[in-house]
Amino acid sequence: MPVYGNLSLVQDALTRVVAHTEIPWRMVLVDDASPDTETVLFLRNWASRHGAHLIENERNLGFVSSANLGLEQAMLWPDPVVLLNSDAFLPEAWAPRLLRPLLEDPRIASVTPLSNDAELGSVPSPGLAALVTFDEAQALDRFAQNLNGRAQVVAPTSVGFCMAMSRTALELEPSFDPAFTPGYGEEVDWCQRLRARGFSHVYVPDLYVAHLGGQSFGQTQKHILIRRNSALLAKRYPRFDVEVCMFLRRDPLVTARLAVGIARAELQRNGAVPIYLGHSMGGGADIDLQRRLATDVARVGAGLVIRVGGNYRFTIELHHSQADGTLCVTSAGTEDWDLVERLLAPVSRRELVYSCAVGDIDPVVLPELFLSLKGPEDRLTVLVHDYFALSPNMTLLEENEQWQGLPEPTHASSRHVARRPNGRAVPLVEWRNAWRPLVDRAERVICFSSAAKMLFAEVYKDARIEVCPHNLHVAVPALTRPAPGAHPVLGILGNLAPHKGAAVAERLARACRNSGCEVVLLGEIDPAYRLPLPARKHGAYGVGDLSRLAARYGITCWLIPSLWPETFSFTTHEALATGLPIMVFDLGGQAEAVRAAEARGAPVALLPLGLAEDPQAILTRARHLSHWGFARETLRAPAASGVRA
Repeated sequence: MPVYGNLSLVQDALTRVVAHTEIPWRMVLVDDASPDTETVLFLRNWASRHGAHLIENERNLGFVSSANLGLEQAMLWPDPVVLLNSDAFLPEAWAPRLLRPLLEDPRIASVTPLSNDAELGSVPSPGLAALVTFDEAQALDRFAQNLNGRAQVVAPTSVGFCMAMSRTALELEPSFDPAFTPGYGEEVDWCQRLRARGFSHVYVPDLYVAHLGGQSFGQTQKHILIRRNSALLAKRYPRFDVEVCMFLRRDPLVTARLAVGIARAELQRNGAVPIYLGHSMGGGADIDLQRRLATDVARVGAGLVIRVGGNYRFTIELHHSQADGTLCVTSAGTEDWDLVERLLAPVSRRELVYSCAVGDIDPVVLPELFLSLKGPEDRLTVLVHDYFALSPNMTLLEENEQWQGLPEPTHASSRHVARRPNGRAVPLVEWRNAWRPLVDRAERVICFSSAAKMLFAEVYKDARIEVCPHNLHVAVPALTRPAPGAHPVLGILGNLAPHKGAAVAERLARACRNSGCEVVLLGEIDPAYRLPLPARKHGAYGVGDLSRLAARYGITCWLIPSLWPETFSFTTHEALATGLPIMVFDLGGQAEAVRAAEARGAPVALLPLGLAEDPQAILTRARHLSHWGFARETLRAPAASGVRA
């Protein structure tokens, strides 16, 4: 153990060596000319009491040279060597777990445990230090002992804060290269030299050792040394960085990181830990989920998500913050729900939140699975981002994206029938019976519009439903209205899937050539549809850029062409925030928002659904609304044929 000051840390580290090492051991201490006399006096006394060998450097040589002096002394004995930093704190019964791989495989050169700060072995995020107390570290190691220690992971390098080194490897490469003096990167170089000789380096998931990190040099000097020595490593081993990136990309330690990270979240939580069931499709539901998670991390310390519909059936995400406040995510996937339950087992107080489960291969069983995580004291919330709990068709639309009202179980169309992986049909009555326990047991069912509440309550009459509209994720500046008589330009807003009105946009694009009204899409459109010229498509946009883009294209009126009864409609609210006139079809949360804006005097139009097939009528209304919205102070428009204004 090289030592340079930091007496209190050294005392704690050595106390744990004595208390927690149950096999015969020897200690070589190297005092690297500590700046205080108390440290060397303590080391002399401790070495005398415990039969340790103490080397006292007359001047400061740095970590590398001090470690080499210690290794040289250790090689006088025939045993493996553990290089231990003075800021590493060994847990109970650490030695058998760290040394076992060396004793079982002569081609393993080094072994490293998991830690809060151990580069590739860091938990919960590789390469990032995490805050942990001594007591928490001891508890995390007790948890890690239950992991599969034989699932050791071969990695490009070990980490020298707590590194077991085989006698055979040390006989071939007995020291670190002084070129890395005073420290950082020396163990990487040593590991690469041994890899070239056919040895490997492993991490063990069943041992967790706390590491304060950077105590030898301080953070500023540490970063300087890392930059300098990293350049030297890159020159010697050009593929090393690529190998590290490949290791992290597949991350064979991720399950252990996640498991210990969840246990850490339980130890550090400031309340019930939120556990969300979410999908992998992005969109408004996921934006809302990310916002909730950021609040959860700040409030509780962590948040968990079980995602469906991704590369694995279940992907478990741990959202947490690093020491500097940076938000991070550790995630791992599995097909096995039992593993999900085992990973979440350490969390004793839970707040279950259903967000969205669209995209799962067998969603009819998800309510029962999610409810299995609920303890007697845990709370459950259901967020109504769509109508998946009412029908496997989350939009409730019929063929050709037609809205015909809430489907009745006794005569529902095939669009409201799910199929299980074995091909068995799940009729709508069975679907709703599967989802009813989740809804009925929820303390809160949150709808984001009164329109969504009305539909939801028609099926789940006993549900505890409340309406809590979203706030916009990003502020949208209001536009300065163009001068009266400006050329009308209809802006279609949003990413358009079939249920979002892709066919409406395509018809408008074809009809706008000689209409006297241009059409611009801000967003993307389903590949099955196209917008022929002269219509223009901007593509993806940021909400914060909305007003700037509207001014750039000269947009004078918005259309939100969505054909399903949206539960909220962020795009409608974003368009309203610009202050430009807006048209929507008369259904769902989009119509509710426009009615509220109309009551405040905004220039709006509610279009009958029948106009979805009549692009000329929509373009005519856009021209009228554009001119009226800008030319008049009185915001009550004359009704056009077939249109409610």
